[in-house]
Order: sequence, then C-alpha cells, then structure tokens
Amino acid sequence: MGRYLIAWFPMILIAVANGALREAWLVPRLGEHPAGQVSTLLLIALFALYIAFVTRAWPIATAGQALAIGALWLVLTLAFEFMLGRFVSGLSWREMLAEYNLAAGRLWSLVPIWVAAAPYLFYRLWRTG
Repeated sequence: MGRYLIAWFPMILIAVANGALREAWLVPRLGEHPAGQVSTLLLIALFALYIAFVTRAWPIATAGQALAIGALWLVLTLAFEFMLGRFVSGLSWREMLAEYNLAAGRLWSLVPIWVAAAPYLFYRLWRTG
C-alpha cells in the first residue's frame, strides 16, 4: 500500500495544473461556472490517464486491495481539499460544501467519487484485458 500512498501525491500536481489552466484559459473564455464544469471533467480525464498508468505499472493484486486504495485516496483527497480550502484559501465550510451540490450544476463531487472508484475499475479492466 505504501507505493499507492506515494502515487497519490502527483495527483495534487495534476489538480493544481488543472486549476491553473482553468483560471488562465477557461474562465476568461467560458465564465466561472462553465469553466468549473469543464475543468472538473478534464481533471477526471487526467486522473483516469494517471491512475491507468499507476495501476498498469503497479498492478493491484485483489479487489479488496483496489477498494482499500480507493478509500485511502478518497480520504487523502478530501482531507487535502478541505484543509487547503479552509486554511489556505480561507473559504467557509458553506462555500466548500456548495461545490458538491449537483442540483446546482456543481460537478466537483464527481472527482472524489472517481478517485475512490478508479482503482477498482482499473483493477477490473486490467484483469479482463
């Protein structure tokens, strides 16, 4: 599990690069809300490429291990997101939780769902492929 813990850290860099792209290129062209939606979907795609690479390089042994990796990555992702939002960006809990409102067109909740599910999905894909 240690290598999968280490493998989570580059996802921070991917997310930061995605956020920089959103602010520099997407927001001026699309506006804040649509840029956030596009950026969220792009981040999921970038994570898919990265997680595919990681799980190909370090094959997951069992379904249980895949679920454990997903749970680990989910906890790390949420902890990082809320710590950064609260203590670095100074966002309120209400502001941060608003990003999870799918009914308002906020797609961000799909990112932690993907981070949690992807190890298992790639485990299944590589087993059958």
